[in-house]
Amino acid sequence: MASLASSAQLPALTEPHERDETGRELQAVLVDLVDLSLLGKQLHWSVIGPHFRSLHLQLDELVDSWRDLGDTVAERAVALGVIPDGQSGAVSAATEIAPVERGPIEDRAVVRELTNRVAQVSERVRGRLDRVGELDLASQDVLIEVLRELEKQQWMLRAQLGAE
Repeated sequence: MASLASSAQLPALTEPHERDETGRELQAVLVDLVDLSLLGKQLHWSVIGPHFRSLHLQLDELVDSWRDLGDTVAERAVALGVIPDGQSGAVSAATEIAPVERGPIEDRAVVRELTNRVAQVSERVRGRLDRVGELDLASQDVLIEVLRELEKQQWMLRAQLGAE
């Protein structure tokens, strides 16, 4: 992750290390969001079953949302003077999201797998809120936006599972 911290035109943070720490936290969230979008597309191509069509369309909506959120996170990092890395190598090296099996996946299994992964990402984002808030409230606000959307998605996915 490259830094533009030498520029005098950057937002003021109390200590120089705060910019890099905030950048690292934003990078970790970006990795999760990029990987969720990749996972979502894989599931989009792999889903089968009676709820194929609605889930296929929902997965496109989720992928679009994760890409938009990732863009918001990355742009916040750049605003701080830290260059994020959303390239495949950086994402695969840092991701904590477990992959799914290749091949057809039943619609209910897709919802279960995705619900679990969105919940894990939500918890990681939630775990970063306090530390980022100590460093930069504007960046914390970005993470709150991400968390709010992920938890809404988690609820909507969980509702599809019913009483499972």
